[in-house]
Formats: sequence, C-alpha cells, structure tokens
Amino acid sequence: KYINAVKAVLKQYNSALEKLDISGTENLFTYDSEIYESGTSEGTYTHYMQEHLKPEFKEFKSLKFSDYKVEVMIVGNYAFTTETYNYVIVVAKDNTEVKQKGVTTSVLKKVKGERKITVSHNSSRN
Repeated sequence: KYINAVKAVLKQYNSALEKLDISGTENLFTYDSEIYESGTSEGTYTHYMQEHLKPEFKEFKSLKFSDYKVEVMIVGNYAFTTETYNYVIVVAKDNTEVKQKGVTTSVLKKVKGERKITVSHNSSRN
C-alpha cells in the first residue's frame, strides 16, 4: 500500500515531464524541497521548475522515458527511492535526438497523509 503510494507520486511527476507540462507538479514536493542535478544544487523544486525546467521545455519537442525501474524502501514517515531509466529528448529547432541513461534518487516524506518529494538528485550520461 505505502510503496504503491510512493510509486504513484513518481509516476505522476514522470508523466508530467513526458507531457512537457509541469503545471501543478509543485504539489508533489515539499515547500522546502532540495533538488540536485548532475553535481549542482538547484534549490527548491519551485525554483528548479521556474529557472530550469520551464526554459528547457521550451526547447524540447518531446521527452520519452524507457526501461524504467524503481526500487522503494519505506522507513517510518520516509520513503527512499532509486529510479533508473533511459530517455530520449527531441530538440524542437532541428529534431536532434539526445539519448541518455539516467538515475534519480529521492526521499519522500509523509506530510498530512500524503507522500511528497523532499529531496531529489538526478544525473545522466550518454
């Protein structure tokens, strides 16, 4: 039950990324969340969304995940997750395909009965 609730949050977020429509996704994160990407602290999710994702998504034609796997461990009010996946970004201006392998580790905290991402770190490589 708890593991499925955690997986549902991750699936909702990843689905929004694939749609290139992240409106409302800030509700999946705690207000004081911490986002790390490939060695850089991106601040809270709200900051990351405004300063990083929204400008980037304007350059994308599409984003698709494949070979997705997730592991979830629940400890009290926290869940620790590791997601591994491949993804392909198609750049809008010239249809260039960027293929990457990625991994995301996240900590989700139970807040008022809901699981919310409080720390997320992702990295990728060719």
